[in-house]
Amino acid sequence: MSDTEADELASACADAMYERDVAAQAAGIILDSVRCGHASLKMTVRADMLNGHDVCHGGYLFLLADTAFAYACNSYNRVALAQNCDIDFVRPGKEADDLIATAEERRKGGRTGLYDVTVRKSDGEVLAHFRGRSVQLNEAVIQD
Repeated sequence: MSDTEADELASACADAMYERDVAAQAAGIILDSVRCGHASLKMTVRADMLNGHDVCHGGYLFLLADTAFAYACNSYNRVALAQNCDIDFVRPGKEADDLIATAEERRKGGRTGLYDVTVRKSDGEVLAHFRGRSVQLNEAVIQD
C-alpha cells in the first residue's frame, strides 16, 4: 500500500469513527486532518466548559487530547484503545479559545503504540502536553 493509499485509509477510519463518536460531537470537536499515526482536531471552549475559576475545565483539555490520540492510533484500520494516558497542564484555556490538539506517533510495534499530543490555542500557545499508550485489538475500524 502506498503512503497516499494508507493516508486515505486513515482518513476513512477517522470519518467512520467520528460518525459514532458521540462524546467528540457533543464537545464540538471537529477533525482537522488525519493520516497514518497522526491526527489534528479542533475545539472551541464554550461557556459550559468552564470551571469555578472561569477557565476551561481540565477534563475538556484531556478529552480533546485523548480524542486526537484515539484518531491517530486507530488510523491503521485496527481498533486501538488507550492502555495508559497522562497529561501535564501548562496554561489554562479561556472561553472562546480555539484549541488545536495535534497527535504524533512516537513508536508503534506489535500491538502497542506510543503517542504524544500537544494542545495549543490557535495562536500557538501551548496549554497541555499529553502522552498516550495504546493497545490494538483484533478488530477493524472499518469492516470489510
